[in-house]
Amino acid sequence: MDKQGLKNYIIKNLPFPDQTLDHVVEYFEEITISKDDFFLKEGKINEHYFFLQSGFMRAFTYDTNGNEITTNFYQKDSVVFEVSSFYLKTKSTENIQAVTDCRGYAISYEQLNLLLHDIPEFRAYGVKMLAREYVLYKKRALELINLSGEARYENLITTNKEVFQFAQLKQIASYLNVTDTSLSRIRREFLKK
Repeated sequence: MDKQGLKNYIIKNLPFPDQTLDHVVEYFEEITISKDDFFLKEGKINEHYFFLQSGFMRAFTYDTNGNEITTNFYQKDSVVFEVSSFYLKTKSTENIQAVTDCRGYAISYEQLNLLLHDIPEFRAYGVKMLAREYVLYKKRALELINLSGEARYENLITTNKEVFQFAQLKQIASYLNVTDTSLSRIRREFLKK
C-alpha cells in the first residue's frame, strides 16, 4: 500500500521537508483490521497510533446500566487512538472497533516518541495533533451540553456524512445522546427541511 495518503495527512496538518517526511513514514507499518475486529479493547493499553487510510471505525464504552454508548466515529484519512491510554499508559475504558474492513498505518508509542524527540518538525506536528484532539474533545463535550439533539444531528450530518452509511442507527443515537425514537423523529424532521 502506498504511503502517500499518510504523507498527505501529515503535511496537510504541518508541512515539512520531503526527506524528513520520507524518514518519518518509514516508521509506520501497514496493518489491516477486519470488520468487527478490535483495534483496542477496554482494559487494555493503547500501544499504537493508527492512521486510517481506508475504512470506518467507532469507539464505544458502556454506561452504568451496561448499555453500549458510542463515543466517536473514525472515517478514512483520520487518526485513531485513545489519547489518555496511549500517552499515559493507562488501561482504556473505551473499545475501538472496525465497522468495515480497515487498512492503514500504525506506529508504536516508543517509535513515535523517538521521532518526536529527534525531529523538531515532527515534534511540532505532534503538539498540533494533541491540541487538535483536545479541541475536538472539548467541542464534543460542550455540544452535548449546549446543543439540542436536532443541532447535534445537523452537525454530524454536515461534518461526517459517512457515519450514516456505515454505522447502525442505535450507534448514531447513542453518540448523539438521544433515544432511537428521538433519532427517527429528528431524521424525519430534517428531511422535511
